[in-house]
Amino acid sequence: MTTKTKLKTSSFDPAKYLKTDEDLAGYLEVCMEDGDPALIVDALGIIARAKGMTQLSRETGIAREALYRALSKKGNPAFSTVSKVFKALGYQLEARPV
Repeated sequence: MTTKTKLKTSSFDPAKYLKTDEDLAGYLEVCMEDGDPALIVDALGIIARAKGMTQLSRETGIAREALYRALSKKGNPAFSTVSKVFKALGYQLEARPV
């Protein structure tokens, strides 16, 4: 007779572990190098949560709930939203030759 053991898990939230500005910038840089737009948007959401979504909402003029939706894994934000978020987080978009 086999007994089943229930394994208790919890979700992993990188926002809890990205503490310094260098950590946050490095995380975003790695995600941007991958080139997947959904990954980049998700990374911006993680960084926004790590820094504080309420403050980001104030700085961008975008409602907190709208930011959560736009910067989620299923989000599809307008470029203007991404641009405002980058600026409010203290980042700039750059074009570099590949």
